[in-house]
Amino acid sequence: MKGILKYIRPYGAYMLLTLFLKFVAAMMDLLIPSLLAKIIDDIVPTREVRLVFLWGGIMLVCAVFSITTNVRANRMAEISAGGMTEKLRHDLFAKVTYLSAKQMDDFTVSSAVSRLTSDTYNVNRMFARMQRLGVRGPILLIGGIFITMTMEPKLTLVLVAALPLIILIVWIVTTKSIPIYGKQQKKLDEMVRVLQENITGVRVIRALSRTEYERARFDSVNENLAGIEQDAGRVSAASSPATTLVLNLGLTAVIITGAYLVEKGETGAGAIIAFLSYFTIILNAMLGITKIFVMCSKGMASLSRIMEVMEAPEQMSVLPEVRDSGAPLVEFRDVTFSYNKKGDHLSHISFALEKGESLGIIGATGSGKSTIVNLLLRFYDTDKGSIWIDGRRIDTVPYQELRELFGVVFQNDYLMAASMEENIDFFRGLTREEITRAAGHAQAEAFIREKEGRMDAKVAVRGNNLSGGQKQRIMIARALAAKPRILILDDASSALDYRTDAKLRKELHAHFKDTTRITIAQRISAIQGADHILVLEDGKSIGYGTHQELLANCQEYRLIYELQMGADREVAQA
Repeated sequence: MKGILKYIRPYGAYMLLTLFLKFVAAMMDLLIPSLLAKIIDDIVPTREVRLVFLWGGIMLVCAVFSITTNVRANRMAEISAGGMTEKLRHDLFAKVTYLSAKQMDDFTVSSAVSRLTSDTYNVNRMFARMQRLGVRGPILLIGGIFITMTMEPKLTLVLVAALPLIILIVWIVTTKSIPIYGKQQKKLDEMVRVLQENITGVRVIRALSRTEYERARFDSVNENLAGIEQDAGRVSAASSPATTLVLNLGLTAVIITGAYLVEKGETGAGAIIAFLSYFTIILNAMLGITKIFVMCSKGMASLSRIMEVMEAPEQMSVLPEVRDSGAPLVEFRDVTFSYNKKGDHLSHISFALEKGESLGIIGATGSGKSTIVNLLLRFYDTDKGSIWIDGRRIDTVPYQELRELFGVVFQNDYLMAASMEENIDFFRGLTREEITRAAGHAQAEAFIREKEGRMDAKVAVRGNNLSGGQKQRIMIARALAAKPRILILDDASSALDYRTDAKLRKELHAHFKDTTRITIAQRISAIQGADHILVLEDGKSIGYGTHQELLANCQEYRLIYELQMGADREVAQA
């Protein structure tokens, strides 16, 4: 938890001033009952109205000063807590974006969302509450006990006798609530995950008539979360009533003892009234301290989850440069990889591509096609073997430099709720000319021209106002716009008709001759013109060569070709 100190230090002086103001306000609150006792026991018997108004005015000044100072300090506490939380949330988001793909798989997206939202909110409340009550509560408690001890030691002993019970209650609540709040946040992660899946997949859910099933699944997760919240609520809810009960029993004992002392003439009525005021102050201070512990329990549980991410070790650092001047632009050397270190998702994969060459990758679902892309972009590191990019081993190339080499269209890519131009540019500062040219190469210019506003036409969330083919063409334009040295199309033309797909391949061949292309596809027509074709099955290479070589030497490739070409002929005849 030492890492949190760097977020507190910039606000150190500001927080000290806040705590000082809270201290001054607390001292004013402690002074008021003593002034009341003096007025009742010393001033009123003199029957001098002037003195009554004088001391009453002093009480009023103390009260107004306390209120205004408290308000100012509370605002300052919120400002510093908000500033610390903003910086913490910023750094947490930055850390999440730089986590390795393996670490992100372990933390999960839903957990990252809840840590960035509800966990940072809990930490914000903890920081603010600690400043607002962290000084005021203890000062009122300790100061109240000290003053009452000087006023009426006997009555103070009655009050102090109740404090061990209160401390025991707070300790029990704290030790029980922290683990419960940790479980609560984990259940919240699960609910966010289910919610995320349902929102993104709502069309599929409705199309397959699974609305009631998904509703029941969400209800189950929601019920589990509610159960944990109720457990946490029962523990925290017991603290205030239990503390209040103990203090009220003490208050009753004080009133009875005070009445006895007044009856015997050992104390004055003003002192008893002041003592009861101090007792109320002490009661509220104890309740405030109890709230601090409850809020801190929740905040510490959330802070622990945040720091778990912040302190996660860097798994994929950039190593000292290793070069091979004879290596081609892209090369896989006997690469083996597994996501979970059990079994092989890729096994002994090797291929090489020179500048301007093209590679087509084909295979059944789960054969490892997209895994090659993940490794090539270094989202994961290989288990065995090595990958070389432009004569350098990939783990020695800085991330920014590596990613700038690529233009990528992923299998499950996305579009922003922004204009056509902004989706193609994607915050890279490209000119309108570059964007328009890329749209033309991607066969997207024609349908963009038909849209109202053209390049300024708005794209709905996830591109829901575009067809599948239109979305793919926008994403291909995005990949082409920065003129990448290596272009990766991961099943990027699956929604294009044959004519548009053919035009796209013709444009790539004519205008991107120096770009090395890697195309992953289910249709042989999309890759048969590639310089090299890799056929995958269960993570293994079962064929590598040109289209004609594979037809002659790879049975699986020939079977796919015959099935697809036969299906195409049947469609044409129909």
